[in-house]
Amino acid sequence: MIMEVSNRYTTIKTHIDGAPKESDFELKTAPLVLSVEPGSGDIIVQNLYVSIDPYQLNRMKSHSSSHTLSDYSLPITPCQVIEVYGVAKVVVSGNSEFDKDDLVVGMIEWGEYSLIKSGGMIRKLDPMGFPLSHHVGILGLTTGLTAYAGFFEICKPKKGERVFVSAASGAVGSLVGQYAKLFGCYVVGCAGTKEKVALLKEKLGFDDAFNYKEEKDLKSTLKKYFPEGIDVYYDNVGAEMQEAAVANMNIFGRVAVCGVISEYTNDGKRAAPNMLDIVYKRITIQGFLAADHMNLCSDFISITSDHIRTGKILALEDISDGVESIPSAFVGLFCGHNVGKKIVRIAQE
Repeated sequence: MIMEVSNRYTTIKTHIDGAPKESDFELKTAPLVLSVEPGSGDIIVQNLYVSIDPYQLNRMKSHSSSHTLSDYSLPITPCQVIEVYGVAKVVVSGNSEFDKDDLVVGMIEWGEYSLIKSGGMIRKLDPMGFPLSHHVGILGLTTGLTAYAGFFEICKPKKGERVFVSAASGAVGSLVGQYAKLFGCYVVGCAGTKEKVALLKEKLGFDDAFNYKEEKDLKSTLKKYFPEGIDVYYDNVGAEMQEAAVANMNIFGRVAVCGVISEYTNDGKRAAPNMLDIVYKRITIQGFLAADHMNLCSDFISITSDHIRTGKILALEDISDGVESIPSAFVGLFCGHNVGKKIVRIAQE
């Protein structure tokens, strides 16, 4: 007998062009028949953990340059199911590569179930003894690979260099700082509360950290923490923090632009670094996407999992429960509520 379930999923009511509010979202329910055509290549999965990422806000806007520049940032139509990164379990399969009860990781949906068409970006998951949530965060594409590729491939660090990380208690920043310390760099991070600053110094091993909300003059603040200048800036926020970092950078400094979260919610905010500094200091500023660096995946997984097992890297996770908690989890990203990787557990493993 073919089963049918009520699939609850979170979507947007309308395009979001400023800071997101919980009222911008709604929980919808649609019937889903748990059946696929044999040999179709399609599978239906039960979603277990889904990623909550700031870049999704750009997809929710009525207009964003990101809409036409990346397959991962295609615009979301109101009421449409939202595709995200996550971990799931196969319920039914019309694909010879997947069997019932296989664990998978890749692009699923902000809902309880996902129908993944043939050719979807999904692969079998070997948990390697780690919690499944780690494969959404520290060992996942949108967090772990982003941190690894951005730091090692874009920043090209050298031992002993001075590294500044913004949004350092967030999903990506917290990992970049730990990679940099293990590599032998001097690392300073900034965050938005004294508790987060303490976490960076006491638990994650940053050499120093500061609360950017308490600083009136970011250029002077960075001069104080980097009297010999900044070699590498891992930029998660954009705007005035990028300007201050560039003003304090050394010759041949590198800036990896991972995200510009302070600009996502405010169209009026723009980074305007001193271009003379960039020319005469020969500074490289490069944006990047994790998807450009899939060739690094096996090295990234191998090195990072070894560091987690030996306790040299700490996985910071902030987990909420239930599909209905997705709106508050997402809105919280833009209010500084999360510490580490924000994840929603949709169902128990």
